[in-house]
Amino acid sequence: MRIRCLSVSCAVLALAALTAHAAERVTLRNGYDLVCDHRAADGNKVRLFLDSGDANFIEVDPSDIASTQAFQPPAPQTPLQSPTQTPTQTPIQTKTATLRQQDLRQLLARAGSEHDLDVDLLASVVRAESGGNPHAVSRTGARGLMQLMPGTAARLGVRDSFAADQNIGGGAAYLDAMLKRYHDNLALALAAYNAGPAAVDRWHGVPPYRETRTYVARVIHEFNKRYAARQRAGTAATQIASTR
Repeated sequence: MRIRCLSVSCAVLALAALTAHAAERVTLRNGYDLVCDHRAADGNKVRLFLDSGDANFIEVDPSDIASTQAFQPPAPQTPLQSPTQTPTQTPIQTKTATLRQQDLRQLLARAGSEHDLDVDLLASVVRAESGGNPHAVSRTGARGLMQLMPGTAARLGVRDSFAADQNIGGGAAYLDAMLKRYHDNLALALAAYNAGPAAVDRWHGVPPYRETRTYVARVIHEFNKRYAARQRAGTAATQIASTR
């Protein structure tokens, strides 16, 4: 799978030298890069903050940072607010979900295999979009597990957004397209999934919309957590097998 965890190793470095308070473009050793407003040391980790506040951040190991460069974001020309149409909003309609976790996992694995996406990345998007409810509907009309707008669903060939297999297939295809568009930059692809590629292109990075920046941080944090748990489980299984 081409999408890997943003935090992949642990090293003890002089963290004081890694603390900064200016916007910069950070390139990670796994190939991803993102723009952060500021960063700060937290124990043996570094937090990369996506805005001027302290709530939205991505936590990485110091050794994961390959390079940094100063970044001057474009001056805003309009009030900083969410776009009028976004693919995702907090779902407000919550009919009883009937999809079992095991079935959901199988659908995510199938879509991940088809589009070469990590199943835990897709699971993280589903959690952020709908909380796993296949009948979720947002205030703007986005539907299903991966919150597809009707127009987007139609372009993706999704006939029934409440059919879990179709919705996940369409959402995975759209996320795949955004990753290709932004050369596997996960933060930009997620921002485009949430706010649309036009907003990402306009701002030359993650748009300064609170909802979008919160969304990107939430998905990446969830993905890191799931990936780390999977790695620990794999290590434990290997250790058990070696003792037999």
